[in-house]
Amino acid sequence: MRVVLFYFVILASMRLMGKREIGQLSVFDLVVSVMIAEVAAMSLESETMPIMRGVVIVSLLVVLQISMSWLTLKSVTLRSIVEGKPTLLISNGKIRDDEMRRTRYSLSDLMTQLREKDIAAVSDVEFAVLETTGKLSVFPKAEKRPVTPEDLGLQVPRTGLPLPLIVDGMVMDENLEKIGQTRFWLKGEMKKYGYSEFKKIFYCSIDNQGSLFVDPKE
Repeated sequence: MRVVLFYFVILASMRLMGKREIGQLSVFDLVVSVMIAEVAAMSLESETMPIMRGVVIVSLLVVLQISMSWLTLKSVTLRSIVEGKPTLLISNGKIRDDEMRRTRYSLSDLMTQLREKDIAAVSDVEFAVLETTGKLSVFPKAEKRPVTPEDLGLQVPRTGLPLPLIVDGMVMDENLEKIGQTRFWLKGEMKKYGYSEFKKIFYCSIDNQGSLFVDPKE
């Protein structure tokens, strides 16, 4: 019962605190997450500790985290204290040694991050900013950036998220309504691909150009 209860308590806590990747957690978010894990572990291991005490502690931590997040949204000063400020490590192709030492960011770490972004030389970088999450944002010099359709004066069609129409043999009727079509139309399209039944399709989607992608079941 303790395991089941804390499973749902922690699940609800994570949902209330919002969706963030591990690499996007602030120091405060990380501390709260670790504390919640520790409280849950103590409550599960100790049979003498009242289970509601653990629930109350976790709830208090969640309220504290949400309150701090709201306050940091309203106050720039508090946000800079809690989360810190971005640091400029490279400016106009030059490494800022003083900022590297202050943030204790090694040269090998910097070069690794640049290589991961397909940049081999520091001189090719206009700016590199160490974000408060620890992620390095890199802006190559204009002459080193990939050519875009806008640079060539080309008009390209807008892209959008494909809409799933069939998932594991189940028709997504709400998505059919979004594109103004019916199951009868979808049945006809599937016949063009050689499939007479929806249950034989593992996944089918349509893009904003009206093209279908069909993946049958194996």
